[in-house]
Amino acid sequence: MSVWALLLIAVGVSADAFAVALGKGLHLRARALRNAVVIALAFGAAQALMPLIGWLLGTAFAPVISGVDHWIAFGLLALVGGKMIWEAARAHPDDDVDADRVPLRELVVLSVATSIDALAVGVTLAFLPVSIGASVGLIGVTTAVLTFVGVLVGAKVGAALGRPAEIAGGVVLVLIGTSILLEHLGVLA
Repeated sequence: MSVWALLLIAVGVSADAFAVALGKGLHLRARALRNAVVIALAFGAAQALMPLIGWLLGTAFAPVISGVDHWIAFGLLALVGGKMIWEAARAHPDDDVDADRVPLRELVVLSVATSIDALAVGVTLAFLPVSIGASVGLIGVTTAVLTFVGVLVGAKVGAALGRPAEIAGGVVLVLIGTSILLEHLGVLA
């Protein structure tokens, strides 16, 4: 798998973290830079840890499912991408209260919630010719950077970018899953 495909996966799984960061930025205007750093570190760490856990699970079961691994990769990426598109298309009322920080409990919950998709991507990575260290590093750094930018942009601009970012991330994951399937079936070279 190319570095560009991995970067697209990293951006794709980071899209929901970016959208949440935009929303949090709307309500964290007082200390936006400090909050952006804290949220970026938490989200980046969670997004790096989850695919590693998924990869460990995938490699543990690889001998059992190696004959259908491309279908599993396609299915997981299509499900994760489809879920992101579905959730972005639904209406989300903004009923958060403005604050000057994110409580630790909320930060942990948001970090884990936005990285569940990365767990499924990690299972997919177990069946692809990739370096897991480089992959989780790229996913973590990409998420941290996009989340940092998301908080700052949210503090300045607003939530207008949240849904389009989630939809774009979902579409990217579905397309990558389709590409993996088509390559394994011999349709793409």
